[in-house]
Amino acid sequence: MFRLNLPDYEIKIKEKDGKPHIFDFLRRKFVALTPEEWVRQHFVHFLAGHKGYPAGLIANEVELRIGSKRLRCDSIIYNKEAQPVMIVEYKAPTIPLTQHVFNQITAYNILLHVDYLTVSNGMQHICCKMNHEQHSYRFLTEIPAYAEL
Repeated sequence: MFRLNLPDYEIKIKEKDGKPHIFDFLRRKFVALTPEEWVRQHFVHFLAGHKGYPAGLIANEVELRIGSKRLRCDSIIYNKEAQPVMIVEYKAPTIPLTQHVFNQITAYNILLHVDYLTVSNGMQHICCKMNHEQHSYRFLTEIPAYAEL
C-alpha cells in the first residue's frame, strides 16, 4: 500500500477469499483493503490517537437517504449529544482533492448541516469550518482537535 502523510499505527491485515482485508476498529471487523480504506483507517486512527476524537463518536460508512436516493458518508464525527459535527470524505492517494470531491461532501452537508467538512487522500487533508448564517466557509490550517469542535 501507499505511504501516507499520516502517523503510523499497528495495522491488522488478513487475507480472506484470496484478498487482503484490514481491521476497522470502529466497525470491529475486517473490511476489504482498498486504497480508500487504507486512507480511512489511517485517518480515523489519527483522529482518535492524535486529535482526541472519542472512537465511540466516529462512525464509518454511514448511509443517508434523500427520498429514494441513498448516499454514503465515509465517516461522520458526532458530539457528545450524538449530533453530527463533521463529515469526512476519503479518496485514494492517487486521486487529487478537486472541487468535484468537495462538491460531493457539501451535498451530504445539505442533509446533516455540520460545522466541519474534511476531505483526505492520505497525502493532503483539507478541512473547512462552515458559517451557516453567512452561507460561507473558511479553510483551516490543520484538522482541529476534538475539544475545539
